[in-house]
Amino acid sequence: MTVFRSEYPRPHFDRSHTWLSLNGTWDFAGDPAGTTTARQPADADRTWPDHITVPFAWETEASGVGAHWLEHGWYHRTITVPAQWHGQRVVLHFGAVHHRAEVWVDGTAVGAHEGGYIPFEFDITEALGGRATASLLVRVWAPVDKREIVHGKQRSIPRDDYDDCAFTPTSGIWQPVWLEARPATHLTRVALTPDDTLDGITVAVTVAGPSATGSRLTVTTPGEPPVTAVVEDAEGTVTLRLPVREPRLWHPDDPYLYEVGVTLESADGTDRVGTSTGLRRIEADGTRLLLNGEPLYVRGVLDQGYWPRTGMTAPDDEAFVTDLALARDAGFNLVRKHLKLEDPRFLHHADRVGMLVWAEPASTGRFSAEAAARFEAQIEPMVHRDGNHPSVVIWGLYNEEWGLDWDVPGDPDKQDAVHRAYDRLTSLDRTRPVVDNSGWAHVTTDLVDWHVYDETPAGWSVKVRALLADGAKSFPVGLGPGRVVEKLVMADGGPAPEVPNLNSEFGGGKTSVERGWNMRWQTLELRRHDSLSGYVWTELYDVEHEMAGVHAFDRGRKDDGGNPPHTINAATVLVPDVEPFAPGHDLTAGPDRTVDFTVRVSHHGAAVIDAAVVPVWGPSLGDLDTDLARRAAVDAVALHTTRVEPFRLSEPISVTGRVPDGATAARLHLLVVSGGEVAGRSCVDVRIA
Repeated sequence: MTVFRSEYPRPHFDRSHTWLSLNGTWDFAGDPAGTTTARQPADADRTWPDHITVPFAWETEASGVGAHWLEHGWYHRTITVPAQWHGQRVVLHFGAVHHRAEVWVDGTAVGAHEGGYIPFEFDITEALGGRATASLLVRVWAPVDKREIVHGKQRSIPRDDYDDCAFTPTSGIWQPVWLEARPATHLTRVALTPDDTLDGITVAVTVAGPSATGSRLTVTTPGEPPVTAVVEDAEGTVTLRLPVREPRLWHPDDPYLYEVGVTLESADGTDRVGTSTGLRRIEADGTRLLLNGEPLYVRGVLDQGYWPRTGMTAPDDEAFVTDLALARDAGFNLVRKHLKLEDPRFLHHADRVGMLVWAEPASTGRFSAEAAARFEAQIEPMVHRDGNHPSVVIWGLYNEEWGLDWDVPGDPDKQDAVHRAYDRLTSLDRTRPVVDNSGWAHVTTDLVDWHVYDETPAGWSVKVRALLADGAKSFPVGLGPGRVVEKLVMADGGPAPEVPNLNSEFGGGKTSVERGWNMRWQTLELRRHDSLSGYVWTELYDVEHEMAGVHAFDRGRKDDGGNPPHTINAATVLVPDVEPFAPGHDLTAGPDRTVDFTVRVSHHGAAVIDAAVVPVWGPSLGDLDTDLARRAAVDAVALHTTRVEPFRLSEPISVTGRVPDGATAARLHLLVVSGGEVAGRSCVDVRIA
């Protein structure tokens, strides 16, 4: 049988020395009425009408089923336990199943689970009864009306308030399924926390089983002496400190990982798992974000986590690597995984390549006590599963009051729900900042963020200035054609607290060229304000009907009108003091074909630079020739330089130029040259009056 997604699915708790993938072809039967009983599909003589490829949702092409708005489905396959697992406990793992799963082994019910984004497991040893081969049956309920269950960006019938930006549902098994063997006394969790001094790792180990008391733990990392402890309390967690003598800090430019091995020896045998983390500290110092004590400016991009043929499931492990590379190549240093607890393999690769991650759970669609409880049920599994990853630097919770009926300021119960979620998350992890309700109406938060969309340069600059310079307590938000409402920054209508400030969603433009132009001038306008700690552009790639991406849905590069994202999202950029008109027309030359304006340098590097601004003419909407840029850098040696401080917008620098003869429109490239090298660049498109 062909196995899809054959890589080990849980690298953060690696027991891959004793596992068996169950991905691949399963029997499948839709049950539209939801009336089939467990005994009927389990009948060995029953003919199964379809097959499905696990782990792809039954709506997807890759599943081989392509069934839409099916609420009930049955999965079946035979499992064979390896002979070398004799004497071990056999555990069945599911990465995620939307929304409720019931599981039988050889007709014996082994458990049920609700919640479509979090992992779960069942010990099936007793149900196997010593048999090496058994029948595995899974029943899934994925309600069409998803409004009061956790579903993120999946479409619902009846529709959510945010249906316009929702996508095809993901029903059934959509993350890997596998078996593992472990002793009766075994490791259940290993939590790694870098010390505040960044010269050691606190290792919190949880053990379960009949022989836990008196069992022995050994924790290792390469190059360091092992640390040991005896488990004295079978109900508790053992905490050890793993010193690091010559610490190497994790950073996007040097994503160094410490591999940590944990071995448990008990009367029931030996269990061992592997995990990893990085020595890094993320914190807020007043209004500034710091990474390892140094200022961090977030240059982020929204990532919905969808693929063309496979929906919310990555088609293969390389797809995660590809998306991270697309983000890095576009100049972004952070990915916000939007309303989705992503497959753990994504964070594994983010750790390795040094991409920062804003992680957040999926939302419900309507508010009720039951819906809020379902949302909150994701918080602890999210922290337990993903907390070891150094790439995760921000935890998110609610988004734009989704699942809160767009009415946090007007309802104390909804404010309490936000408080409760924040308190729950911070009780589990205080090493990362937490955003309580991204974009609108914060209740209690470590970061203040806001979502503003405005495709008019004048309107955009006014809204940004109001929030960042004037301390505006609200801002206008369009909720549909002809419907604009004022959204409060803080739910109580008061001023924002003195914490880091982020614009965590923005963008615009109907065509690719318009979007490239919008990214340039909107992003540069944000860079004008030193009080901002970063931004998140919407978005990395198109998804289904949503055409907002830097890349197409198939990850192909779209036309950007000569506005390369990597130059816009660079550490050092130029901010022209102009108000642009339209794509291809930022500035109008006078009758003598000349332009005269000022620019400022925004530099987010580690050190002061002495920079010159060099103008170079080129064709309208055209990118800059690399050789021409090098020659311009050499010619800049004799030019006057301006000292530019990190994270402080420079004083204005005058630029003059004359549109080349014969051209009615041209692009004036603006290079920041420091030490004979091009450190950053921007441009303005000029037309003749």
